[in-house]
Parts: sequence; C-alpha cells; structure tokens
Amino acid sequence: MTEPDFLRTTRASYDAVAADYAERFRGELASKPLERALLAGFAELVRAAGNGSVADLGCGPGRVTAHLHSLGLDTFGIDLSPKMIAVARQAHPDLPFYEGTMTSLDLPDASLGGIVAWYSVIHIPDGRLPAVFAEFHRVLAPGGHLALAFQVGEDHTHLAEAFGHPVSLDFHSRQPDRVTELLERAGLELRARMVREPDEDGDFPEKTQRGYLLARRPLPRP
Repeated sequence: MTEPDFLRTTRASYDAVAADYAERFRGELASKPLERALLAGFAELVRAAGNGSVADLGCGPGRVTAHLHSLGLDTFGIDLSPKMIAVARQAHPDLPFYEGTMTSLDLPDASLGGIVAWYSVIHIPDGRLPAVFAEFHRVLAPGGHLALAFQVGEDHTHLAEAFGHPVSLDFHSRQPDRVTELLERAGLELRARMVREPDEDGDFPEKTQRGYLLARRPLPRP
C-alpha cells in the first residue's frame, strides 16, 4: 500500500528538527499546570479501570510519556519520526518507544487501557480523522480512555521552515464540537470537554485557544 504524502512529509520534517524541537520544548509541560491536572485526572481514571497500558501517540521526544509514567501508568510512546524516537529513547532509557503511525497501529484489538494524543492529531487531514478515531476505538479495551489535546479554530496552517530547517508541516486547528462528533461516530463516548484561553505569558506563549477532550470506549451493556 502506498504511504500517504502527509505521512512522508510529516516524518521527514520532524526528523529534520527532532533535536532542536526537544530542546526548545523540554520544559513546556512543567509550565502548564492545567494540562498536568488533566493528565493526572486521565491517569486516575486509567488506573481505576485497570485494563491495560497506555500509548502516547505522536509522542515526539517523550516528555508526556515520561510524565504519565511518573503518575503510575504503564506507558509507551509511538511516533512517526525515527529521529524523534531516538531522542525519546536517549532522554528516557527506561521507557519503550516505537516507530509507527496512528493511522495504522501495530497493536492488537482491545489491548490498551488508555491513549493520549497530545497535540498530535493536528497533523492529520480532516478526511483521515474518522479512520484514525476508528483505530483508537479498535485498540482500546472496553472502558479504556482517550485524552486528546489540540488547538481550537478553523485554520489550516502550512509551515515551510522551523528551527532553521526546511520542513513541510500542515497544522489543522479544530472545533471541539466537530471532533466530538467524529469520536462518537467511531463508537467512543465523550466524558469531559474543556477549552482554555491561550497562555500569552512565560516561555511558551500561545496565540489560540486549546481544546481537551476525554472520551471512553463504552463498557459492554449488561
């Protein structure tokens, strides 16, 4: 099967900037208390359900993977970029990281207690999202939770340069209502939703709202 162009260009772009990206955003999660609180709530739900490990999809340099591990979860990371995976393995040698794509996960059905996609579905074209969410449903165990983070809006932005390197990256902002609709069509039920205003201060200033959705693969009906 021919690989879609967006996967090739996204992989090549993150390969080009992996080391610089990891260094620039090393302390970002530490500066976002609301995001850490949301991840802590997700971790508590996953631990309570007790039905499997957690995949950090689009894990990049592994900072969210490591944070979830510190919260007591059995975590591993998957990323499209082999250079990002190399950075993650060097930074967190005690955690497993694998090359792969959320469009076609090399994981058994119903094998995960949780999925985190933290600002990683932003590179998925609109027409591909239903299939990605169907993959999430497939690999989550019944009662397994999904945590999504994304920029809120209607914009499609193309980036041709980053950290002094030529890249070709497409960023898709999305509306929570639309993402919720697609999750529900994939068989996932919404459990929580939050939109926060952009954090314009500090070392990681933002220009757009951030959206967070918590969904779950439903438990079988009695």
